[in-house]
Amino acid sequence: MAIEKESFGKTPYGEAVERFTLINTNGIRVRIMTHGATLLSIETPDRDGNTADIALGFETAAEYGPDTPYFGSTIGRFANRIAHGKFSLDGKDYQLALNGDGIHALHGGDRGFDKRIWTADVFEAENAVRMTYCSPDGEEGYTGNLEVSVMYTLTEDNELKLDYTAITDQATPINLTNHCYFNLAGHDTGNIGKQILTMNADRFVPTDGTGTPFGELRSVEGTPMDFRASHAIGERINADYECIQCLKSPGYDHCYCINQKVEGELTFAARAEDPVSGRVMEVFTTEPGIQFYSGNFLDGTDQGKGGCLYALHGGFCLETQHYPDSPNRPQFPNTILRPGEKLTSQTIYKFSVV
Repeated sequence: MAIEKESFGKTPYGEAVERFTLINTNGIRVRIMTHGATLLSIETPDRDGNTADIALGFETAAEYGPDTPYFGSTIGRFANRIAHGKFSLDGKDYQLALNGDGIHALHGGDRGFDKRIWTADVFEAENAVRMTYCSPDGEEGYTGNLEVSVMYTLTEDNELKLDYTAITDQATPINLTNHCYFNLAGHDTGNIGKQILTMNADRFVPTDGTGTPFGELRSVEGTPMDFRASHAIGERINADYECIQCLKSPGYDHCYCINQKVEGELTFAARAEDPVSGRVMEVFTTEPGIQFYSGNFLDGTDQGKGGCLYALHGGFCLETQHYPDSPNRPQFPNTILRPGEKLTSQTIYKFSVV
């Protein structure tokens, strides 16, 4: 195992960026940069030992700026949507930026955690890098000084572990995730429709066409949302089902409710497989939900690594998180962090071949 460190240019805002590479003895290499605590690449072997990068992304740090698809970035303070950018907390109303189609607060605001420089600490014995960011009171309209960290660890069991922590000096909503787009055949190989997905979820969070939850948790039974048995991602991606067709760009962009026996317990959430290369990725998390997104807004205009163009459904996301709009939905699991409390959350991506 080894960790490499190097400079990686500058952000669109002119800030210097560092890049770290985690390597294990099984041929897996993971690169992370301090801009957005972003996963830049994940190189893994296929069943024949041929290595490919399975994470979509850009070639340089300068390309990770406004109006990008959040490739591999750490998202916060609040991942997903807060309806109309409004929430009330302890008797006070807050208004956030409406950066989600001008309607909702999305992924932390105009310049969320994905567009900030994080401080890196290397832990060579653990083959890990910890990224830390201190978000000041009032940033993007959120209350409280928040210190947040994410530890990336690559193990000899081919697990990429993401361990999140956060503390605050005032009550604040928080919902952290990583927005990596995966294509298990290789980031530049095109449509992921034939890749196979299994989800450990009996219910999902239905939304309107803008991504606002109705407030219910709906059974997947008898719907094209049901991945409890394995299905190819593209098999029902254009199904005549309201929750698919109502979206601005039809497909999957829904939060699934993970079947957890104990709240906060590390639980199997999902499994994805590319039948051609044999690559498999399993997802485990302590979070209650996982947002399955099928790359509906990739349109061939985003030029990725190596000059490739990421077309519609060129990658998928499995974003472990709490449910969207939770600050306005008391029936959903709590997302308010208070002084004296410590948020801890773990997600594991485990790679193998069949």
